[in-house]
Amino acid sequence: MTRGTRDETTAAPAAREGLTLTTTGLPAWLEPVVAAAGTVQPRQLSRFLPPEDGRGRQSAVLILFGEGPRGPELLLQERAGTLRSHAGQPSFPGGALDPEDGDPHTTGPLRAALREAVEETGLDPSGVQLFGVLPRLYIPVSEFVVSPVLGWWREPSPVGAVDPAETARVFTVPVADLTDPENRVTVVHPGGYQGPAFLVESALVWGFTAGVIDRILHFAGWELPWDRSRHVPLDWRA
Repeated sequence: MTRGTRDETTAAPAAREGLTLTTTGLPAWLEPVVAAAGTVQPRQLSRFLPPEDGRGRQSAVLILFGEGPRGPELLLQERAGTLRSHAGQPSFPGGALDPEDGDPHTTGPLRAALREAVEETGLDPSGVQLFGVLPRLYIPVSEFVVSPVLGWWREPSPVGAVDPAETARVFTVPVADLTDPENRVTVVHPGGYQGPAFLVESALVWGFTAGVIDRILHFAGWELPWDRSRHVPLDWRA
């Protein structure tokens, strides 16, 4: 992955607060992600799609790409072990839309993704450039309809767990570690679920978060062959 910039712009005016989606000035290594975001279909990302009857709580996550000492990286957090849903799991910053976030079908997810990231990690939103939104997906266990919002951490700021009751820690993962076949496994839940997972930064990243990362790596052309028969069992509490 080489460093550089893009000049192409695809702007989407926001209704409030000047929120926009733009690819201006992105590093060249993000070009495959931009291209994938513009063409990927919902069923290419997941078999779990929003119910046609409109059920589900609208939510958004921020998939924030930065550049660290080892090159491109992603921002993740580990949820507090005391939470009622997805306790202890690594995840993207994010959560449910609030009424003040606005229309869930336009700029609401953009505002919610940034707001939740600020509340959970303390990042400075002025240093984040939003450049895309993936198709909405569904998390059956929590009934969340999730809009994955893509961002570039143009001007990194200090981050950490703002509320220990919600977030155990905040960390970044080099993309090189996510693509390393040695760090890739398949998790197996007693309930029958199987899916991709990553053993990175002393954490097991699995479930919705790992599934989205897996698909981004695949459609961006970054994926390396890995042994899908390497299984890691989960227990019923997962």
